[in-house]
Amino acid sequence: MELTIDCKKRPEGSKPNALRRSGLIPANLYGHKGSESVSLVVDAKTVEQLLKKARVNKTEFELNVTDLDWRGTTVIREVQTHPAKGTPYHLSFFASSKG
Repeated sequence: MELTIDCKKRPEGSKPNALRRSGLIPANLYGHKGSESVSLVVDAKTVEQLLKKARVNKTEFELNVTDLDWRGTTVIREVQTHPAKGTPYHLSFFASSKG
């Protein structure tokens, strides 16, 4: 199963709750350039589909950051969910050394 997820760099000064109201989930990408991390946003419907197919720290998939022209193999490192609603609140991606 080949998974490919498209995301964008998070706009400067954007508030996480405002992003969630507009249908975007905040995320971070770690390990793509050493210790540097990048703040991203992913469409909420894409996140739902991803979480049905991928398992945390197990399933590798292709992540495409359109604003940075970066594409690589990643895994989901952490999924934070809303305590009452159970909906995804924040994602952490980790780039594998292959990507």
